[in-house]
Amino acid sequence: MKIYTKTGDAGETGLFGGPRVAKDDQRIEAYGTVDELNAVIGMVRAATPPAIIDEVLGRVQHELFVVGAELATPQPKQKGVPVISDAHIAAAERDIDRLEERLPPLKEFILPGGTSVAAQIHLARAVCRRAERRVVTFAASTPESVTPALLAYLNRLGDLLFVLARATNHHAGRGETAWKKESP
Repeated sequence: MKIYTKTGDAGETGLFGGPRVAKDDQRIEAYGTVDELNAVIGMVRAATPPAIIDEVLGRVQHELFVVGAELATPQPKQKGVPVISDAHIAAAERDIDRLEERLPPLKEFILPGGTSVAAQIHLARAVCRRAERRVVTFAASTPESVTPALLAYLNRLGDLLFVLARATNHHAGRGETAWKKESP
């Protein structure tokens, strides 16, 4: 199978089981940003995070493929495409709760950073929030194409990535940098 088809040379792409649309279509922007998030998480995993973090991120990468497939497919359930469900949201919440038990309580805003791996996870969190915004924009224009579960999952994933960054710093014995309300 060749990697290039030349069918997108005029600025269009085909949806899974659906029509061709412009490459800057809101749907394409939404699942393209989810793909970018998955690539950033792949970069994090290549930097060898702690095993407990890597395990969660590995599952998340698979789930992001589900998100992408759901967004790339008009009427995904009718076409037999897996979709994000409440079970995916519950798994993220369990991970958040499990990891937060080991962390000191958060009493102030913190700056992204710490170890190199934690900083990369913070970048993934920021890309996740952008993906969430792109999906919200797409949902506003085509509400039947985005389920409440998919929106909730992306929101929870942003929270999970924040906690994963904190957990990575904690595992390394690295403190967090509090935001100073007044800059010099």
